[in-house]
Amino acid sequence: MVNYVWLFMVVFGILVAGAQGQIEVVTKAALDGAQVAVKTSISLIAIITFWLGIMKLAEAAGLVQGLAKLVRPVTGFLFPSVPKDHPAMGAIVMNLSANILGLGNAATPMGLIAMQELQKLNKKSDTASEAMCTFLAINTGCITIIPTTIIGIRVLYGSQDPTEIVGTTIFATLCGMTVAILADRMLRSIYRNRW
Repeated sequence: MVNYVWLFMVVFGILVAGAQGQIEVVTKAALDGAQVAVKTSISLIAIITFWLGIMKLAEAAGLVQGLAKLVRPVTGFLFPSVPKDHPAMGAIVMNLSANILGLGNAATPMGLIAMQELQKLNKKSDTASEAMCTFLAINTGCITIIPTTIIGIRVLYGSQDPTEIVGTTIFATLCGMTVAILADRMLRSIYRNRW
């Protein structure tokens, strides 16, 4: 549906520019937009690379395993069907750590690994397990304590105080995570009762 909305907006913009005899505006806007996108992407590479490096160092130093042990009571509550020392737990912790640091792009590979590991524990390979659904809900609505990517974009575009969004980001993402966990638990109980 979103593709149709974008297609309509692009076609409508081209038609309006053509009707006003200013079709060159469309080409200029497309080229300017592409230039800004490339500039922004290249500028963010440094931020993402830095935090990915920090994550790799933490993993190599054993901090991930330590973090996994520290949050074991929480992960044990959220993922009761996953054994404590299963590789899925490490991948889940890494994914959530990247999300907490505001590195959604860096969290994606670990999220895929976590889902692959959770699939190995899944008794019905054609249906998502409860642990997979819980992980998806938490991954989507995870709390972000340091929104590094957004701060980087704000710095790039000359914000007077690029970190002023931290408090509201924490509040908004905490609300989102709370709703995701509650919805997961509520839907899980409804699903169990139906089947």
